Amino acid sequence: MAISGMNHFTVLTDDVERTVDFYGATIGLVPGARPDLGFPGAWLYAGGQAVLHVVGGKPKEQLKPGVIDHMAFSATGLAETLARLDRLGVKFAHRRQAGAGTWQVFFFDPNGARVELDFDAAESPA
Repeated sequence: MAISGMNHFTVLTDDVERTVDFYGATIGLVPGARPDLGFPGAWLYAGGQAVLHVVGGKPKEQLKPGVIDHMAFSATGLAETLARLDRLGVKFAHRRQAGAGTWQVFFFDPNGARVELDFDAAESPA
C-alpha cells in the first residue's frame, strides 16, 4: 500500500450552515454533492474535490476534539486573503516558514478548528 495524497478533513459542528458560510467566505470552499448519510452535514469542494466534510447533528457540549492540531491547505493570493480575513473580522497570524520561506496564515473556524493556509514564498503580503 502507498499513500498518494490527503483525501479530506472532517469538522464537527453544532451549526452546519454557519460553518459552511465561514469556509466559503474565508477561503472560497463551495458546497457540493453529498450522499444522504443519515445525519446533517455538508461536503465542501476546492477544484472539484471534496476536501472538507462538515458533520452536524450533535450539540456543542457533545463535540470532543481529537489529537489533530490543524488542517492545512495550499493556496494562492496571499495579499487578497489577508485583506479578506481582515474585512471579515477573522483574527489570524501569518509568518514565513523557516527554510523554504513559505508564507503561513493561521486562524480558527467558528468551531475552534485551526486552519493553515500555505502560500508560495514568492508572494507578497502587501
